[in-house]
Amino acid sequence: MLIDTHAHLDSLEDLPGALARAGENGIGKIIAISSDLESSRETVSISEKYGNVFAAVGVHPHAANTADSGVLNEIETLAGAGKVVAVGETGLDYHYLKSEKQAQIKSFAAHIGIAYRADLPVVIHVRDADQDLINILKTERVSGRTGVIHCFTGNYETARTYIDLGFYISFSGIATFKKSEEIRDAAKKIPGDRLLIETDSPYLAPVPLRGKSNEPAYVKYVAELIAGTRGVSPGEIEEMTSENAERLFRFER
Repeated sequence: MLIDTHAHLDSLEDLPGALARAGENGIGKIIAISSDLESSRETVSISEKYGNVFAAVGVHPHAANTADSGVLNEIETLAGAGKVVAVGETGLDYHYLKSEKQAQIKSFAAHIGIAYRADLPVVIHVRDADQDLINILKTERVSGRTGVIHCFTGNYETARTYIDLGFYISFSGIATFKKSEEIRDAAKKIPGDRLLIETDSPYLAPVPLRGKSNEPAYVKYVAELIAGTRGVSPGEIEEMTSENAERLFRFER
């Protein structure tokens, strides 16, 4: 069984078809990720409809300007739903700056607090903001469940810093791209018990499907790439990453 730990199921054009194809390709569980309050509501609804889908609720840093007290209070309420296994995605994105830095920092800190109170892991997005994000993780009271740096695009040294803070590292289809040598090096070197895989559907389809709409079934290509990078069988990566996901997200809450 493979587990896709990060998919925006509410953004897929053919959700029933994508879930059927995921099952046909051995994807046993999927975590549906939220990007704002509306998608958090939708993601929880999807998780309640499909037995193998679980949810993460939160506000993406791009939408941090919307994360006022009312929105955050509802996110915290949604975090108590039965099939919610994480808070996110949240974090910092200084590349596009669709929300101001201070709004992102405030929202991120608030999400860490929600995760701590709910005893849930936090799903983190970071781009061009590692140092600020690391400083926040060092000062905020993070849940004992820690969390995951999703769609990792840094080098091994950065990955090691997050691992030392208790976090998991998740690799997406970006790791299959030709110019992703640093990412593959990190995937090769990090401890096996900190490794996760994802699609980030419908974005970032892996080679050989790059440029197409991504979906959970394609997480197998990420697993195969990492298996080759680490010099092990795809079955070993399947077992390793599924065990890690089960440990972090505690699907049977």
